[in-house]
Amino acid sequence: MTYCCGILVRDGLVMIADTRTNAGLDNVSTFRKLHVFEEPGRHVLALSTAGNLSISQAVISTLQEGLDNPETGQKETLSTCSSMFRATQLVGRAVRHVYELYGDALKDADVRFDVSFLFGGQVNGGRMRLFMIYSAGNFIECTSDTPFLQIGEHKYGKPVLDRSIGFDMDLYDALKSGLISMDSTMRSNLGVGMPIDILVARRDAGHSELNYRIEPGEPYFHDLRERWSAALRAAHTAIPRPPYGRQR
Repeated sequence: MTYCCGILVRDGLVMIADTRTNAGLDNVSTFRKLHVFEEPGRHVLALSTAGNLSISQAVISTLQEGLDNPETGQKETLSTCSSMFRATQLVGRAVRHVYELYGDALKDADVRFDVSFLFGGQVNGGRMRLFMIYSAGNFIECTSDTPFLQIGEHKYGKPVLDRSIGFDMDLYDALKSGLISMDSTMRSNLGVGMPIDILVARRDAGHSELNYRIEPGEPYFHDLRERWSAALRAAHTAIPRPPYGRQR
C-alpha cells in the first residue's frame, strides 16, 4: 500500500510519501516513492507514486531516458520542458508509453495497469503547480480552493487535511498537517509505513528548501504522534456528552 500527499499553499509546495510496499504479510519492503528532479535556478520537480511498483518504476526510468518529441524529433526529458504544464504532459506520455509496452502482457496475466502520481514544482520561474496524474496519463490540477491532493490510501488522512489546510497557511504548518495526516493513515493501515520522505520547496526560490527522510524513532515525528493523540483525547473529554437518552 501507499500514501502520498501534496500540499500547495501561497508560500510553496509540500510533498510527503511513505516507503512501504507489500505483496502480502510476509513480503514487505521499503522503496522510495518520492522522486526529486532538481536543477537549481531552473526547476525543482517532485513526483510521488502509488500503485503497481513495476509500472511506476518503468515510468520513472522512461522519464529519465526521455521520450521522442513528435514536434521536434528530439528527446524530451523533464530537464528540457519549458513549463510545469509541458512537464506534466510528458509524465502522462510516459505513462501511456509504458502501457503500450506492457499493457497487453499485464492484461494476459490478469494484472491491472494500476498507477497514479502526484507531480508538483516550478519551472523557469513560472507558476508553482501541483497535479494528479491518472493511469491513462490524464491529469487534474490542485487549486487554491482545495490546496492539496492525495494518492494511495488517502481516506484515513483526508479528514485532517480537510479541517486544517488553507491556501494562506504557513508552509511549515502545512508540513505539520501533512505529517499528522500521514500518522493518521499509518495508525489505521499497516500497509503504510516508515520511513517517510518529505520535500519542501518555497515558491520562486528555484530549489528545494528541504529534502529529508524521517526514519523510525525520529524524535520530532514521535513527539508529533504523541501530542496529536493526546490532543484528540483531550478534545474528546472537553466536548460535552450528547444530551440524548438517559445520562449516567
